[in-house]
Amino acid sequence: MSENGLGRAAPLIYTLTGLIVLFLLLPLIFPIVLSISDTPFITFPPKGFTLQWYGKVLQDADFTSSFGFSVLLSTTAACGAVLLGTPTAVGLVRLSFPGKGFIQALVLSPLIFPSLVTGIALLRLFSSIGSNDAFLNLWIGHVLVTTPYVVRTVSASLVVVDPGLEEAARTLGAGRFTAFWRITRPQIMPGLVAGALFAFVTSFDNYAVSMWLFDASHVPLPMMMLSLISRMFDPGIAAIASLMIFFSLFMVLLLERLAGLRRAMSF
Repeated sequence: MSENGLGRAAPLIYTLTGLIVLFLLLPLIFPIVLSISDTPFITFPPKGFTLQWYGKVLQDADFTSSFGFSVLLSTTAACGAVLLGTPTAVGLVRLSFPGKGFIQALVLSPLIFPSLVTGIALLRLFSSIGSNDAFLNLWIGHVLVTTPYVVRTVSASLVVVDPGLEEAARTLGAGRFTAFWRITRPQIMPGLVAGALFAFVTSFDNYAVSMWLFDASHVPLPMMMLSLISRMFDPGIAAIASLMIFFSLFMVLLLERLAGLRRAMSF
């Protein structure tokens, strides 16, 4: 038996694996290919080669404004998710109390609950209480849907941390917060970094919640793309999509650099 123990099935398995990888990558490669077309409208296969659409997009005031707003919203949402998700993960991992399973399921429910329904529910809630601050409404919605990622990654890191180390620090005179900050925090840093980056990326391209809560002065990037598509369909749209793909790829590489992708994905 050869090919790492796969025997005669190795060619079939490699072929299927290659097809699956191609199937997953094709939606990412397609807009990149369309964005280099030299025609004033999207055609496939693309005709000619040009990078002018990237220059046009980067000089567009609407794009730069929406991109900057999305970065600000995603950064603050990720910070909020870390501040809420970290103590929640500590409580769920370290403490035992009645209804713990229910609380854990409730905290993680945004991962499986339809985001579209979440957005409608938040819209009804903010309308009923008279909240007209679009940025605050968007921030709350994005923190709600991104906090579970922090809870999962931090929980996975806490499981492998020996709580006796923190208890030893406390017996030597350290307070609860000091012991956590100086002993536990460095050990769970990969989970914190991974959770923050997952929260950032999830918030950055969120559409289902943002579509209900944005206004004309606070337009996230996905909503700006929808507006552009409704008005025109030139390769500039594909260029914007490609830039979002490159940005997400950069965040994945940053995650690998800071925390190690395999370790971060251990949850």
